[in-house]
Amino acid sequence: MGCLLALFGAFFPRLALFCIWIARPVLFDAALGSTFLAILGMLFLPFTTLMYVLLWTPDGLSGTDWLFVAIGVVIDVTSTAGSAYSNRDRVPPAYRMY
Repeated sequence: MGCLLALFGAFFPRLALFCIWIARPVLFDAALGSTFLAILGMLFLPFTTLMYVLLWTPDGLSGTDWLFVAIGVVIDVTSTAGSAYSNRDRVPPAYRMY
């Protein structure tokens, strides 16, 4: 059950972005500008992209909106760094930096 919860937590922002993209394609395209940027955001920075799309207005983002986008960046970076740190022992000795 714990693995299922972790798997759902990892894919939730990507699933939410996909649902927003399907439900409101005009909003999604207006916020991000291009499909290429949207796909890159889904792959590498899903929480940041999700926060940006949810908080975007035609006037742009205001001060506190940028705070939530920054929190999304922190969540994305810590999740990537945490997975890299937990898998550090799986790297073959030839590739380790001493």
